[in-house]
Amino acid sequence: MPDPDTHTGTEAETAADKEALRQAWREALLGARGTATGPDPTPYADNLLTRWSEPHRRYHTLTHLNNVLTHLNTLEDHAHAPHRVHLAAWFHDAVYAPDRSENEERSARLAERALTEAGLPPEATAEVARLVRLTTTHDPADGDRNGEALCDADLAILAAPPDAYAAYAAAVREEYAFVPDEAFRAGRADVLRQLLALPRLFRTPHGTAHWEAPARENLTTELALLT
Repeated sequence: MPDPDTHTGTEAETAADKEALRQAWREALLGARGTATGPDPTPYADNLLTRWSEPHRRYHTLTHLNNVLTHLNTLEDHAHAPHRVHLAAWFHDAVYAPDRSENEERSARLAERALTEAGLPPEATAEVARLVRLTTTHDPADGDRNGEALCDADLAILAAPPDAYAAYAAAVREEYAFVPDEAFRAGRADVLRQLLALPRLFRTPHGTAHWEAPARENLTTELALLT
């Protein structure tokens, strides 16, 4: 897979890339399940890989999924339950349509159904679904270390190098191609202002130290270009 945050497009992933993701899924599911006994993880991985490969996606692609998982590896020591957080990353945009507002809720419900069937204990399934819903606001409570890790990993693209950030912004525009330019600029500018108004974008020590400043610089630059 590409290095984190160096590509945001919908390039065809190789068989090796997808096999590496299947292995990552298997490790997360079996780790959260606590046993190898139970349904085969592979069909669940393949279903999710298909979802993340839908043709209408431009930013929320397998590359984004891989980047979030990679960032979670960096933040793994911060999370209380890393395997559950990795599963939440798999599901957090598993249902994605840019013209609908309930993607996170539908993704969480998918996680509840699939993980119950896959043999995950109810407590673990509930935690994964909670984390998926948290990506609606990216506002974990203080001390929610699982939520902090997932939200920081998901927002890490904001701190990408300028060229990669520009590619991310362009990919987001492509996903909203059905929105007229003027309306998109206004809506996107509102989102950027809301992000910049937050007292902090990142909650983990790593995110605060390494991602906060470049993210704010990228957001400020994009906002200036839009307005």
